[in-house]
Amino acid sequence: MGAAAIGRFLARRALLLVPLLVVVSFLCFMLVRLGGQDPVAMLAGPTATAAEIEMVRTTLALDQPLWAQFAVWLGNVLQGDLGRSWISNRPVLTELLDRMPATLELLLYGVGIGALVGIPVGLKAAQKPDGAFDQVSRFLSLLGFSTPTYWLALMALFVFFYLLDWAPPGMGRISLMVDPPDRITGSYMWDALLQGRMEAARSAAAQLVLPVACIAIISAAPIIKQTRAIALEVLSSDYVRYARAQGLPAQDMRRMVLRNSMVPVVTFVGTELAGLIGTTALIEYVFAWGGVGQFGLTAIIQGDFAVVQGYVLMLALFSVLVFLVVDLAVMLLEPRAAARA
Repeated sequence: MGAAAIGRFLARRALLLVPLLVVVSFLCFMLVRLGGQDPVAMLAGPTATAAEIEMVRTTLALDQPLWAQFAVWLGNVLQGDLGRSWISNRPVLTELLDRMPATLELLLYGVGIGALVGIPVGLKAAQKPDGAFDQVSRFLSLLGFSTPTYWLALMALFVFFYLLDWAPPGMGRISLMVDPPDRITGSYMWDALLQGRMEAARSAAAQLVLPVACIAIISAAPIIKQTRAIALEVLSSDYVRYARAQGLPAQDMRRMVLRNSMVPVVTFVGTELAGLIGTTALIEYVFAWGGVGQFGLTAIIQGDFAVVQGYVLMLALFSVLVFLVVDLAVMLLEPRAAARA
């Protein structure tokens, strides 16, 4: 695949990205307006006078028509200004960037482990449909589908912390008895390792186990199901039946099925990664993780409108970037995609 094909692909995606982001920005802007609550009164405080409330309204351009408010807000967003959180009184963009590594740490580890488990299990289940392994894997996949996220997190804490005392309490990213390392990457575990603080690294790794395991279970269930369905379709194709009739060794057959299943499987895993960033908020809330998900969920509960807008916009941008990376991966795996680009 040449650089020209990648360049054409990125240019086409960029043209589609601009109107998409404008629409998403408008939806984010309208999100808090549909709630029926006045953000000015919350920003000004309960003791504010009518004159102070009016001054805040004028400062934020909330006394202008809706289209003018959106134009002002969009102009600020393009300059990296998402407003200030009325709870922390810090810029929303700063808050989101500070907390993003914590969320990415959970999400990438969880979905990565889920894919490493789900893809081989799904492929193996498809080798002998309705066999014992297939039945067990389908049952576990259905169980993972039907388990509520928050219940799974709470049960994990109840069993492994309260009953068995195998895991630390769900009280953040590192033990309260250990000082966090200086920020380098934003991951406490890796920052502690880079600074040679082994006690902090062990504590951060221990705190990761339960929330990552919960996300891995949530992500592995649909990956097993989808990989099995994709592999069954490949196994029923004419070229696989012909290869089987020619007496191709079982190892080569498995390699063929894996190769021809990878594009849809990678696409589905990317979809899971983009979709689970919202679900991760519940995991973060239960484990007091302090990431973007917990921050956004708390802002929704407390009515911090600027944070809600920035959080939703960040979710949309993350999804766009994930799908862009997935499309590039598909181009690398499937040369015909590069030719069409």
